[in-house]
Amino acid sequence: MQRANHAMSYDSLFQDSLSHDSLSHRKGFQETARPFIYDQAEGLRRMTQNDLNQSRPVRVIAVSSGKGGVGKTNVSVNLAMSLAATGQKVMIMDADLGLANIDVLLGLHPKLNISHVLSGDYDLSEVIVDAPGGVKIIPAASGVSRMASLSAAENAGIINAFGELQNELDVLIIDTAAGIDKSVVSFCRASQEVIVVVCDEPSSITDAYALIKVLNKEQGINRFRILANMAHDMKEGRDLFGKILKVTDRFLDVSLDFLGAIPFDIYLRKAVKKQTAVSQTYPRSPSAQAFSMAAQKINKWPMPKRAGGHLEFFVERLINSN
Repeated sequence: MQRANHAMSYDSLFQDSLSHDSLSHRKGFQETARPFIYDQAEGLRRMTQNDLNQSRPVRVIAVSSGKGGVGKTNVSVNLAMSLAATGQKVMIMDADLGLANIDVLLGLHPKLNISHVLSGDYDLSEVIVDAPGGVKIIPAASGVSRMASLSAAENAGIINAFGELQNELDVLIIDTAAGIDKSVVSFCRASQEVIVVVCDEPSSITDAYALIKVLNKEQGINRFRILANMAHDMKEGRDLFGKILKVTDRFLDVSLDFLGAIPFDIYLRKAVKKQTAVSQTYPRSPSAQAFSMAAQKINKWPMPKRAGGHLEFFVERLINSN
């Protein structure tokens, strides 16, 4: 793996598709992200290491993407269903806090969501809803703009609320918002694994690279799992992975792994219209089989032995507080 030791910009590889505005946005992000994460970390350090050592490991996976419209939430839901089908106890947190998508995708109508926890009216355990396949959901708010721009103290309040959960889990999937917003980075930073969903479109590729670059350069994350979505076949998915790998190998010190390729078949479209998961409704469809293969790969990833660094210790406390 090579680092960039020359003046050539990564923008040239993408034919300047990352505009000056997007670079300015990243600069603005850098100016605000550090206090945000620092404030959360300061509060989290008050959790004793003794408590953390008593926690059994939970695999915490952030599912993210550089841009919207690549099927990230569909991936989160179907990976959760496929993992649950292997006997895992799985929970999904809808971390697109102001634009709830998971409940809509599954045809659920929760009366409570994470905003009610933030207001102090309900405990986090009271907003959890059951989804098909034995998966549990923590819903986000829908159309609540304030939830999309929470203060550091409010985000810390949500994190502290997670410490009250008594659920025994094997896997927590965090379905983040798209892009490089500070909440996206915070949740990715809190996870042991980051899956980046990408499709074969120039904007999806460049934005995926931008997300990986920010998480690597600003937060020290150096391992990413790449999932090609809406691919025609496995070869197209591998070719897409190769495009991203070529650039990251040249300019970043990161490790990329190919998680798989999900075809956009007719059964996936039918499942979306029915507001169901294709893994549940059409388990023998090409897309459902691809999700099952991805879940099998995830189950083979090394289990976290303990909380790592950054905010990872928050996640083990998050689920395993007793």
